Formats: sequence, structure tokens, C-alpha cells
Amino acid sequence: MSALRALVLGAAGQLGKACMDCAPEMVAAEGFSRATCDVTDDLALRRVMEEVDPHVVINAAAYTAVDAAEDDPELADAVNANAPAMLGALCAQRGLRLVHISTDFVFDGRAHRPYAPHANPSPLGVYGASKWRGEQAVLASGASHAAVRTSWVYGPGGRNFVLTMLRMMREQDRVRVVNDQIGSPTSARGLAEICWLLALSGDAGGVFHWSDAGAISWYDFACGIHDEALALGLLSAPAMIEPIPTEAFPTKAQRPAYSVLDCSDTCSTLNVAQQPWRDALRDMLRSQQQLEEAV
Repeated sequence: MSALRALVLGAAGQLGKACMDCAPEMVAAEGFSRATCDVTDDLALRRVMEEVDPHVVINAAAYTAVDAAEDDPELADAVNANAPAMLGALCAQRGLRLVHISTDFVFDGRAHRPYAPHANPSPLGVYGASKWRGEQAVLASGASHAAVRTSWVYGPGGRNFVLTMLRMMREQDRVRVVNDQIGSPTSARGLAEICWLLALSGDAGGVFHWSDAGAISWYDFACGIHDEALALGLLSAPAMIEPIPTEAFPTKAQRPAYSVLDCSDTCSTLNVAQQPWRDALRDMLRSQQQLEEAV
């Protein structure tokens, strides 16, 4: 039996890397980064489609610089909205399954209970609006699709909150972290596994939510990182974690104050359970420890 061919776009990012690392045995996955396939270039997308001739596509490519997007909406739209539209059209033409990654930033954060997939999006800034337009394009493309909204993604060896906190805790005695924005961390590895389940489940379509289990603040997350890193020996000495309000840490783009995602439909559709955020964090930090020891 020949392997199922898969194309992973954004393969140099933390989710793309995780998708490549945990591809199922029956899948022959080929990954392309921004350097090898510019997703904003229709001709480049067509070339890669011809080269790989995939059965399924996972689009993990995104412009995720939330603050910079406010000053460069054209680039954010090109990557997050126009590219998914082109990709959806190509997948529809070729009869391919498309798994597209979106974000909790499509919501304005004014809710007080987890957002269901059918909740009305109302993005606060350029980044969230561009991702929302990308979602809509994929849903309207006619391709077999799954759009996966996620939040607070992190993984070993990338650029993310966990590794930023780890660096700051190693360099500073005191770290100040916002305590009034509530969401759910998501391990890139766990999210990648969900992407593959959806890629191989052709009858599961529409919008899905995925994160690890637990609703916490960034401050809570930082405290968890601190304690787990200390226990593993990734920190040589404790640091003080100081909670601060959002207004004490101004940013160009407004963040949703509450962006917890209701993942119950995804769990029931795929017959899976969310991993507790602290357990997923511990697993990631062990992987990070192995990376650092190998250097």
C-alpha cells in the first residue's frame, strides 16, 4: 500500500516542525518553509503542489507578529488571508483535504465562558482580522477542510512565551507578567497530533477548537514554567514572578482579555481528550532540556 502524501506549509515554525516530527507512519510528509515556498506567491504554491502531489495539506504558515501587524496590514493580509484563499482554491481544484490553522484572536475577549466554534468572531486588531478572513476563505473554498483555532502555542526550540520566560528567569531576579488576560496554553506537539487526526478524517469539516486543558492567566503560566523548570534543573536559582495588570505593559495591538476555547466538539468528534496544561508544559520542558544538553 502506497503512503498517503502530505504537504506541510510553514514547516520551519514550531507547529510545522511538530507536524513533521509526529507525522503518522502511513504518511509521507514533505515540509516547506518560507524560504522554500512563499505562500503569498500563487505560482510557488502551484509548483509545490505539482512537486509533492499531496493528498492532504496542513497550512501552518502564518504571520504571527501581532503588534507589527498593526503597522503592516498588507503583509498580514497577504499571508493570513490571501494565501489561505489561494490554497483553498488549489485544494478544491485538486480534490485535496486542507487543514488550516487559525487563532483565538478572532474573538474580542469580552466573553466569560469558553468560546464555542460557532461563536461570533469580533477581532480587536489587524492580526485577528486577517486570520478571520483567512478562515472565511478556506470555509468558502469548496475544498474538504478543517479550520483549527488555537491559543498560546509553544514548543521546544522556537520563539514563544515559554522560552522567553525561561530566558528572562535565567537573566533576571524578578520577572513581571500580566495577570488579567485569561486563556489556555497549547503544546505544539499536541496541536500537531490533532492536525493529523483532522487531516486523515475526511468527514470532519468546519471549524474546530484546540488547546490544552485549563483556563489560566499569563502570570499563572509563568509561575508554572518557573516551578517546572526549577524541578527539571533548567533554572539554577528561583526568580520572583510579579503579577501586573495589562495597562502596566502597553502594546500596540490590543489583546483579548479572555480567549479560552471550548474544545468539547473536537474531543467528541475525534474521540480525544485535552492534556492538562501543566502536564503538556512539563513534557515540552523535558524536550527543551534534551535540546540544550545536545548543544
